[in-house]
Amino acid sequence: MADSEREVLEDYLRERGLRMTKERETVLEAFLALERHVTADELIAAAKSIDPGIGQATVFRTIKLLAEAGLARKACGDEGAMSYEHAFKHAHHDHLVCLGCGAIVEFRDESIERAQAAIYRKYGYEPSSHFLELKGHCPKCRAEARRGERP
Repeated sequence: MADSEREVLEDYLRERGLRMTKERETVLEAFLALERHVTADELIAAAKSIDPGIGQATVFRTIKLLAEAGLARKACGDEGAMSYEHAFKHAHHDHLVCLGCGAIVEFRDESIERAQAAIYRKYGYEPSSHFLELKGHCPKCRAEARRGERP
């Protein structure tokens, strides 16, 4: 079992006959340095700060590899750009997203987890994964709306 993200990626690539390139290392380094939800554009900017010559397509391909290897997972993004978050050695959680300012609260609620398990059982599904994103307006945005500061 791999202990580090780099080992996980190297193992994943090796199993598929691929190799760890300098560019993949750069994207991995940039992704790991951003311990938050990150869009592809933000990851491109972070990778370019390490290696100005890295291409957009390389970053897109590599984030896909990171997700396939279990290092990244899609986070939020229905209305805007898809974002990714760290997955390796990070516990499962769900998201509460503010539609006003985009703030994201990560949470875990056992009653929601039990309800999902019951739904899997009810329909005879074998659980694999799930993604829950609740949307609304945070207290700050609601207060601003009441003061007429936001439409």
